[in-house]
This record gives sequence, C-alpha cells and structure tokens, in this order.
Amino acid sequence: MKTKFILKSLIISIGLVFLFSNGSYSQDKKTIELKIKTSAVCGKCKDRIEKGMAYEKGIKDINLDVDTKIATVRYNPLKTTPAGIRMAISKLGYDADTIPADKIAYEKLPACCKKDAKKH
Repeated sequence: MKTKFILKSLIISIGLVFLFSNGSYSQDKKTIELKIKTSAVCGKCKDRIEKGMAYEKGIKDINLDVDTKIATVRYNPLKTTPAGIRMAISKLGYDADTIPADKIAYEKLPACCKKDAKKH
C-alpha cells in the first residue's frame, strides 16, 4: 500500500516537473510568423530589406520572395509588433501591406528598386 502511494506520488511529481519546465522553455523560444506584402521588385530589394531588418529588435528571421513580393518574418512578440515591423520596412523605402513607403527613404532607393521599375 505504501509502495503504491510512493509510486503514484513519484509519477505525479515527474509529470508536474515536465509540464512546468516545458511551458517555461517554450515561452522563452516563442516566435510568431508574419507575412507582409511589400513593393520590392528585384534582388537588390531583397538584400536591402533582409539586411535592414536583421538589425531590428525582435526579428529572428526574414525572407523576401521577390516573385510574390511577400516578406515572411519570424519575430519575438515580446520585443516587437506587426505594426513595428511594417513601419521598419516602410522606413527602408518599401510599402508594407497598407503602410506606404517612407517618402525620403523611397527617393534614396536605386532606380531598379522603384515601384515602377521593370522586373529584372
């Protein structure tokens, strides 16, 4: 009888330790994926956006598909927000969903990166 009680207590204890340690670990590694439509048109745009966003707080990874103009961003929601990410892309000179490109940054883009530039 005492052995069964000890065994049940041990199993419950191990289960609780696993449950709570797993929960705190996943919160530390939490990332969210966000897809943003951009005005990027070429490989230079891809490089500018990916390199520029690498310095933004909370960004874990970004990949721009030039064909679809979609930037897939993995980020830490404790350090940044979707609005902050869109604003950062805008400040690089590109549209980000409904946020228009920052006018000053857009004017500084190379001719091949302008919205009306032909795909190359």
